[in-house]
Amino acid sequence: MLDRRQILGAGGMALTGLVGGCATMPRPAPSPSAPRDFVHDLQERSFRFFWDTTDPATGWAPDRWPTPSFSSIAAVGFALTAYPVGVVNGWITRDQARARTFATLEWFAAAPQGPGSDDASGYKGFFYHFLGVTKGLRFARAELSTIDTALLIAGVLFAGTWFDGADPAEARIRALADQLYAAVDWTWILPRPPFLSMGWHPESGFIPSDWNIYNEGMLMYLLAIASPTHPLPASTWGALTQRFENAWTDRWGEPYLHYPPLFVHQYSHVWVDFRGIRDPFIKSKGIDYFENSRRAVRNQRAYAQANAGGWIGYDKDCWGWTACDGPGDFTLNLRGRSREFFSYSERGPGTRDDGTIAPTAAAGSIAFEPELATRCVETMHQRYGEGIYGRYGFLDSFNPTLTDAKAPLKHGQVVPGVGWVDKDHLGIDQGPIVAMIENQRTGLIWKTMQRNPHLRRGLERAGFRGGWLS
Repeated sequence: MLDRRQILGAGGMALTGLVGGCATMPRPAPSPSAPRDFVHDLQERSFRFFWDTTDPATGWAPDRWPTPSFSSIAAVGFALTAYPVGVVNGWITRDQARARTFATLEWFAAAPQGPGSDDASGYKGFFYHFLGVTKGLRFARAELSTIDTALLIAGVLFAGTWFDGADPAEARIRALADQLYAAVDWTWILPRPPFLSMGWHPESGFIPSDWNIYNEGMLMYLLAIASPTHPLPASTWGALTQRFENAWTDRWGEPYLHYPPLFVHQYSHVWVDFRGIRDPFIKSKGIDYFENSRRAVRNQRAYAQANAGGWIGYDKDCWGWTACDGPGDFTLNLRGRSREFFSYSERGPGTRDDGTIAPTAAAGSIAFEPELATRCVETMHQRYGEGIYGRYGFLDSFNPTLTDAKAPLKHGQVVPGVGWVDKDHLGIDQGPIVAMIENQRTGLIWKTMQRNPHLRRGLERAGFRGGWLS
């Protein structure tokens, strides 16, 4: 799979300019001491990341903070999804959320599109993975990204469905949402039918890798199949799921569709309630995709308990691997054992494991396994406290095994009593925390998207039946 930093390198690179700012100064940070409802505190802090760091005039959300960063279009999709969560929890008003959402959709609808290499924000309705924060144009040699555009559009469609009032601004949000979705030409970025390419560069054309295995691309294909203007054939879904069989395994515990990092098992589920609805493939396995993600969570926990690598901190109440920051790319001898570490990378059972734990893996899985995931994030906070938790909740990742202050770090720092700790929060890791906690508490995003005619059309064309679709 194309790593989100494969082209640009790790996101911690020195860049000029920080995305955004906000209309008002951030409120004082709550005390990092354990609150009565820790999960709710975590959700609010993670929400504040989007509210405080996103540019209110353009909607550009940073890829990361506080390291100066370009904007991530996927993070924008998560930000648009977070704003109504802030409203229902009383953290911001509907007027505030409407104004921020309106500005975001207006900017993206007017953003320049074209085949040039440095004078556009996107092309054919897709957007570049990363946008610069001075003009909102393509950052460096970022790719025109199919999956990141899909995550952006998911947030756009959620906003267009949730803002259902008679206010002219809400009517405009709905119109802009439909406009942005209709503009995406899914049939163009199909150089090797029936599968979508991972992206396109104006210098070299289509990326020579496709979305053709079980991963976070399920949401993207549902949106592509449902398109009112440039739809992929309904048969595309069947062609995709035929390839899922290769991922079905019981190697890690319960049989399930395996992909190592948990973000793959979370992203589509942020907007799609897969409980009780099944396509022919997953029906043949006797489960639904929601249960598959539940098994992924439980299998990661079992992986932590086994701890075959002998990493410090892994146990039944402290686990979680996804794509996240890491200390850097180097090897050290620690306690008589050679240990290899990595910078930004996918992590999880069957792929890289360097002792780095990502809190978003558990926090973003609360909707799947509320008790296990809640116990995990509470345990992390109890053990490591302010070392990993602050104004915007958990820092992106930490590594209790790496305690050598002289290690050649690329990111973060070694914190006494904790180990290595990242210095940044990442938008695409904060997003599932806000959204999936809300889905577990109230089902807000799931219920809203059940009313979206495009998503329903995509699911039905793909062959999903039962549950809320009935």
